[in-house]
Formats: sequence, structure tokens, C-alpha cells
Amino acid sequence: MIRVASPADLPGVVGQSATGAWFEIDQDRIAAFAEATEDRQWIHLDRDRAASGPFGGTIAHGYLTLSLLPHLASGLLEVGGVAMAVNYGLDAVRFLQPVRAGARVRAVTEVRSAEPVAQGMRVGMRTTVEIEGSERPALVAETIALYVPE
Repeated sequence: MIRVASPADLPGVVGQSATGAWFEIDQDRIAAFAEATEDRQWIHLDRDRAASGPFGGTIAHGYLTLSLLPHLASGLLEVGGVAMAVNYGLDAVRFLQPVRAGARVRAVTEVRSAEPVAQGMRVGMRTTVEIEGSERPALVAETIALYVPE
């Protein structure tokens, strides 16, 4: 975990990284995401067809894995003296490998930049979502957060 006392201290942790806990993406979560997003492709839901498909089983939606970033990275960067932290956006996302149903993933987050702005401190991070037992990650995302001081 990376800890700072206030948003003003964030430039001092540029270059540091932290690794989160493993988290399983099970078939029930994949099915719930399919319903919520109306994306019901067979590669996500049809276990029998997917077993003989290109991935050997059902896979999570890339956007499901991306949507889990707040959870996967939760607690990796702790900033004191904050009125609020806001997701400011993404500069880039690459889906590098599918996540099979039942796989465990975790986030590795590196603070890449911290620059003062009118509302507080804008922080750029690179988050890699690793798949347990795999050399290739599921995705790499360049995210931006805004930390507003109290």
C-alpha cells in the first residue's frame, strides 16, 4: 500500500507501486454483467459452446474486468486529508488476454504522475490486471484520479 498524509504529498510517491489481493471472477458475476449491459454473447454465457470455442470456456467481458478496477485497486493508494476522490477518466486501455470464468485476478497500480490543478491534485496511474498463473495480464489501463483536499 502507498500512503500519503495529504494530496499535496502525492508527487513524492510518483514511481511507487502496490499490489492488491486476488479476486475471483466467477460465472455468476459474468452472467450478471451480461444482463446489466445487454451483452449476452455466447463466449460469456454458453458454457457448452464456449468449451469448444477459442478460449476453452466462458470468459469475462473485457469491460467487466475494467469495471472492477475500483474494487481491485481499492486501498492501494491511501490519501489522507481528502474531501473526495473522483475518477477523472482514462487515457488508454488495452485488453491483452481474456479472463476465463473462475480465474483470479489482481491489480498492480503504479503512480505515474501527480500534478496540482485548481481543484486539488490530478494523479495518473498505470494499473495492470494480472491473471493468476498467467504471464500475460488481462489488461493495462492508464487511469486518472482527482484528489480534492479537505
